Amino acid sequence: MVDYHAVNNQGQYSAGGPPTYMEQENDWDRDLLLDPAWEKQQRKTFTAWCNSHLRKAGTQIENIEEDFRDGLKLMLLLEVISGERLPKPERGKMRVHKINNVNKALDFIASKGVKLVSIGAEEIVDGNAKMTLGMIWTIILRFAIQDISVEETSAKEGLLLWCQRKTAPYKNVNVQNFHISWKDGLAFNALIHRHRPELIDYDKLRKDDPVTNLNNAFEVAERYLDIPKMLDAEDIVGTLRPDEKAIMTYVSCFYHAFSGAQKAETAANRICKVLAVNQENEHLMEDYEKLASDLLEWIRRTIPWLENRAPEKTMAEMQQKLEDFRDYRRVHKPPKVQEKCQLEINFNTLQTKLRLSNRPAFMPSEGRMVSDINGAWHKLEGAEKGYEEWLLNEIRRLERLDHLAEKFRQKAAIHEGWTDGKEAMLTQKDYETASLSEIKALLKKHEAFESDLAAHQDRVEQIAAIAQELNELDYYDSPSVNARCQKICEQWDALGSLTQNRRESLERTEKQLESIDELYLEYAKRAAPFNNWMEGAMEDLQDMFIVHNIDEIQGLITAHEQFKSTLPEANKEREAIQAIQAEVQKIANYNGIKLAGNNPYTTITPQSIDKKWEKVQQLVPQRDQALQEELTRQQSNDHLRRQFANQANMIGPWIQNKMEEIGRISIEMNGTLEDQLTHLSQYEQSIIEYKPNIDQLEGDHQLIQEALIFDNKYTAYTMEHLRVGWEQLLTTIARTINEIENQVLTRDAKGISQEQLHEYRTSFNHFDKDHSGLLQSEEFKACLISLGYDVENDKQGDAEFARIMGIVDPNNSGAVTFQAFIDFMSRETTDTDTADQVIASFKILAGDKNYITAEELRRELPPDQAEYCIARMAPYSGPDAVAGALDYMSFSTALYGESDL
Repeated sequence: MVDYHAVNNQGQYSAGGPPTYMEQENDWDRDLLLDPAWEKQQRKTFTAWCNSHLRKAGTQIENIEEDFRDGLKLMLLLEVISGERLPKPERGKMRVHKINNVNKALDFIASKGVKLVSIGAEEIVDGNAKMTLGMIWTIILRFAIQDISVEETSAKEGLLLWCQRKTAPYKNVNVQNFHISWKDGLAFNALIHRHRPELIDYDKLRKDDPVTNLNNAFEVAERYLDIPKMLDAEDIVGTLRPDEKAIMTYVSCFYHAFSGAQKAETAANRICKVLAVNQENEHLMEDYEKLASDLLEWIRRTIPWLENRAPEKTMAEMQQKLEDFRDYRRVHKPPKVQEKCQLEINFNTLQTKLRLSNRPAFMPSEGRMVSDINGAWHKLEGAEKGYEEWLLNEIRRLERLDHLAEKFRQKAAIHEGWTDGKEAMLTQKDYETASLSEIKALLKKHEAFESDLAAHQDRVEQIAAIAQELNELDYYDSPSVNARCQKICEQWDALGSLTQNRRESLERTEKQLESIDELYLEYAKRAAPFNNWMEGAMEDLQDMFIVHNIDEIQGLITAHEQFKSTLPEANKEREAIQAIQAEVQKIANYNGIKLAGNNPYTTITPQSIDKKWEKVQQLVPQRDQALQEELTRQQSNDHLRRQFANQANMIGPWIQNKMEEIGRISIEMNGTLEDQLTHLSQYEQSIIEYKPNIDQLEGDHQLIQEALIFDNKYTAYTMEHLRVGWEQLLTTIARTINEIENQVLTRDAKGISQEQLHEYRTSFNHFDKDHSGLLQSEEFKACLISLGYDVENDKQGDAEFARIMGIVDPNNSGAVTFQAFIDFMSRETTDTDTADQVIASFKILAGDKNYITAEELRRELPPDQAEYCIARMAPYSGPDAVAGALDYMSFSTALYGESDL
């Protein structure tokens, strides 16, 4: 006597046999049979199931525990369902004959891999109903349910999945088990309608009328599907939880009745899988094309803006251009950097998916290759760099122009003020009626004027030189400058001519003139240069200056201090000149001479000298203040330089260090791919968290540019270098993560173990001598030889190596990436769907025809994928073609990029 419960707990097959079909079917419990409702359902269902097979042999049973007692019909049942012959039964009617017959049947069951526990021949012969039902259930499991297989699940789970798949489209049907999910009868009707829709009007069924639904399904199945009625509708509805084994037994009959349709469904599933991959790849291609087009269009629009070198006339306009450029760098460009990186990642992911699905590599439209985008991006960055340099040069130029223009206006105003009235003075005829003394005085005065004229020659030359420089620097208001300069030069030439003419006139009458007051003459001679010195001093004290560092402003301060040190000596000269004028007045007063107006030798009065001296005294402290303010500004600029340099000198090595660490991580292979992805993601997050330091440096850089600081001796790093380094760092970590993700895709799709990936990485790193992440041609050949490939230097080996290089390096770059290496190794060791398999699947759907119709596709495939095939299949033109025939063979080969099978 053996224990039947162990059938469910220990499995039905010995070691080395197929998987147990009831590993999760631990539900044959003796106690459950104490429920009379369940026992009644099982009796009826098992009896009907047995009769559905015994009638093929021309017999049947009435009472399941009585009619199997002699073992004869039990042996006959096993012969019918197995198609095999059992040992000849014993025809005697004694108990021992019956036991022997039942044992023969039980031995045959055990020979099929079923380990019977708690079921003995004596109990069957004695008519034990519980043991008899248990034995029949074991037979049903073995011969009716075990071989059911749906999408890698079998037995009960496979049957349940089959029911769920078939009834999924029907409302009010939700199959989750083999008991209460079937009580309302809709699930039975849905199974029949799914395969034979003409037999049942499903829309007329009501969920609140389960008895009608059940009877309808049982009657249709018995009449049209040759499935005997194994259940009573009233028993199912009247039981809180219908017997699961009775339901499973009855449902298994539907599965076997519709097994032919199951093959078509399997074929349809294969096609759906292939088409889904193809549709997804097409979507990825379309997304790549759109993203590439948008990015290239943005670059196309931006480059002309960056290449526009039309200068502006004023500093304010150029400063606005610089602000617009900053907005471009801060706001507009960073999203495009991310789009470019994402575009490369999408392209690599698409190519990996195409390789994994055995599809041809994706070739973007002309001009939209990754290399095209990189070329356009390189051109953009070249234009960007040139544009920034041009902006800064233009700002320097305009600053220089403004300074020169202001200097020109100051000098021109001083000169024009000096020349005012000079022509009238030189053209007057006063010498014709003057006395001798007056003539001599006029001559001396004219000599003083000539000295003054010569002293102003340098200023005129400076004005002309400044005007020439403004023309050479393309000053926007050059016409007015040139007109003013021309007027000054013409006036200067006229003054020279008039001066010469007056001298000649005075010299003609010189012999008629007497003595000239020596004191007036001495006063005039000393006052003129002193006056020129004061005018030059005032001009220098008001002169604008531009410096770029502390040393330059210190030089100006030193020169100013030297100038101030000459003031005491100048004051002595002023007092001496004033003393001459005082002496003249003293002599005149003493001798009672009435002076005729001012000094005849000069127009420089003591009052004008004192007034200019007071002006010089006022300008000196103003110059002191301006120089000190500029010194403070230069000290502030130096602080900005140091502040920027301190940050840049930390960030620059940090970026370099991170780039080197990423390079090491991409070569080393520590842990699983998921561990590496986690580590890289954390590493990427740490880099992103460093972004505030870059933003702070950008702020310091903006302050430097706003302060018009153009050099920094405290650091070799520029903001441009650090920006490029930062962008390369973000791109490198994103590419490295993408490479690991593609390796995960390859591993999961090809079934590669972690040990294999580690072995591939170890081999790759061993021959990657320069740790570049690439194997050159000779390094790759050495790696293949170490793996057992015959690619030695002979004709056959060279041909084989050339074939392999065509696979791993389709672009003929001369180098092999690790991704291409593992793709090749996984292709060599694993299988994928092929065009032949897809053609075979289509042939099943087409009923072994060489063509398929649109109606068959819509019946067997989901709507979207059916329409996808119909839209792309060419009409079939074979000799057996019919109207509407479609060529599925050409379509299948096109999916895999093959010209023929």
